[in-house]
Amino acid sequence: MTTRWYRFNKRALDLAVAAPLALLSLPVQAVVALAVGLRLGRPILFRQVRPGLHAQPFTLLKFRTMHHLDPARGRVDDASRLDGFGAWLRASSLDELPSLWNVVRGDLSLVGPRPLLVSYLQRYSPEQARRHDVPPGLTGLAQVNGRNATTWEERLRWDVAYVDRACMRLDLHILARTVGIVLSRHGVNAPGEATMPEFQPQPCEVAPVRIGAVQEVS
Repeated sequence: MTTRWYRFNKRALDLAVAAPLALLSLPVQAVVALAVGLRLGRPILFRQVRPGLHAQPFTLLKFRTMHHLDPARGRVDDASRLDGFGAWLRASSLDELPSLWNVVRGDLSLVGPRPLLVSYLQRYSPEQARRHDVPPGLTGLAQVNGRNATTWEERLRWDVAYVDRACMRLDLHILARTVGIVLSRHGVNAPGEATMPEFQPQPCEVAPVRIGAVQEVS
């Protein structure tokens, strides 16, 4: 369970990092917005309601990376709607720059389980649902341990592992590792997928992931 002191410091870190980055990246955001408008059209921003702390809904902001659904042009799924430009935005994480404003507003933290779809809320096991006991984040343990290249079960176990071990030292460790992950562009997509397959709960439990790396920094 996180302490009040940790929560205070975590929020202070979020503001100290996200607010300057959001402002300093405005020229980059403007260029990306122009490119999205020219390449993908409007709307430029992708807005979607996601569950936050205690599963309370908020509107996530990102740059659009996909074309609109257009069966006449064969754009009927993620793979056909995601072109090279959108894939590059995702790989570089430039599409997530608007999410810094979510951090400033307090919808997100820099570190925490990634906010997933509202429709998944009824699919989690009681253990998996614990991922909502902390604020969602731009990056987290799952993102520095395979990102989207892992299975849903593995990602959700990393999320719960973070809930159990959240502390400032772990947050700083995850942020430091995230820089390398983003630069390497590793694990942006699930194997054989344009993005990630839909989460479907498994009928049985699998063995827990090893979390030795977590224990070293908690």
